[in-house]
Amino acid sequence: MAAGRADGARRMTDENTIADLPEDASTDGTEAQGRPLRVLHVSQPTTGGVARCVVQAVAAQRRRGWEVSVACPPDGRLPEELEADDVPQVPWRAERAPGASTLDEVRALRRIIASLRPDVVHLHSSKAGLAGRLPGVAAGRPVIFQPHGWSWLTCDGALARVSAAWERWAARSADAIVCVGEGERAQAAAKGIRDRVWTIRNGVDLCAFQPADQRERELARERLGLAPDAPLVVCLGRVTRQKGQDVLLDAWDRLAAHCPDAELAIVGTGDALDGLRRRGGGRVRFVQDATDPRDWYAAATVVTLPSRWEGLPLVALEAMAVGRSVVASRIPGLAEVVPPEVGALVACGDADALAEALAVRLRDPACAEAEGEAAAVHARGFDVAETQRRLCALTLAVAMGTADAPALGSAVPVG
Repeated sequence: MAAGRADGARRMTDENTIADLPEDASTDGTEAQGRPLRVLHVSQPTTGGVARCVVQAVAAQRRRGWEVSVACPPDGRLPEELEADDVPQVPWRAERAPGASTLDEVRALRRIIASLRPDVVHLHSSKAGLAGRLPGVAAGRPVIFQPHGWSWLTCDGALARVSAAWERWAARSADAIVCVGEGERAQAAAKGIRDRVWTIRNGVDLCAFQPADQRERELARERLGLAPDAPLVVCLGRVTRQKGQDVLLDAWDRLAAHCPDAELAIVGTGDALDGLRRRGGGRVRFVQDATDPRDWYAAATVVTLPSRWEGLPLVALEAMAVGRSVVASRIPGLAEVVPPEVGALVACGDADALAEALAVRLRDPACAEAEGEAAAVHARGFDVAETQRRLCALTLAVAMGTADAPALGSAVPVG
């Protein structure tokens, strides 16, 4: 653990909560010799929610005067956004899944950490968590691991058991594990991962994502080339098995006869896109290039997340902030953020239930509008500014060696 931090710069209470950061925390994290805190974020995903969480954290920490850099693959939205903001980045060529290249990825990360000498290494998602928590890679530097969805959820059977065993063992190599929601934290506890686990819920930029009224919906549809009055279901995110767009297409087959005028837009790209495009034919609009999703949220009658597993998805928070009804799978990470007044939760993988929940809102736009109004109010409780304030406080505590937490069962969550 790092030592020698300025006395009194940060304190932890016995209840495992972090004391409030001062209003001007630009000098917090400065070592005794007077240099800013150095933080290295490591991420294999360069698109989707994980990449956006990295961008949010980097921006917040740089505003505090910290020296922040990112190691990630050189392609995708993440390096583009970092370059636009002049954030130092180091290419870390890594594949999503473990394989023949993993050993080279581990060695490369070890060299990056040795070269940059960060005060804290923040590992995002499973691959960085694998490479960065192996013995010797972080070279004794404090480590935060943020799974953004546990690795065992991506597989079944023996492989899932092996993955969970690895996570239990590797948890000892992290000074703090950050769960993005209480569902993710409960999943950790069920697998025996209880120590030094913190909940800091994902947040949404409430300035960027604001409620969109009927006029803004009309303008968004005009910009997107959509029919002005047709009921519209929008599904945003990576097009993968995890996100459940295959279940959505099954539901759409059932829905077509009841809502013949309704339209479906699947916005995103991923390894399942080609197969789904063939299934969807001409009745589904597939959109790969959507650098700014706000028009799609504004245009939607309802936003759906038929996911099989999640951490705590930004899409749900953003859709609610824009004032849109949400229909989602009843799974950890969604059940905790989608209450009944803002939409509906359906059994994971149940195409019939998904079709019925969507049909209710497409046939009764007033219902969807009322839920959207409630959603916009609900989203105010997920301000990303608070998320990042808490993450900065925890990062500083980890750097100072004061982030030891009690067992999960007796801990008070950070978020």
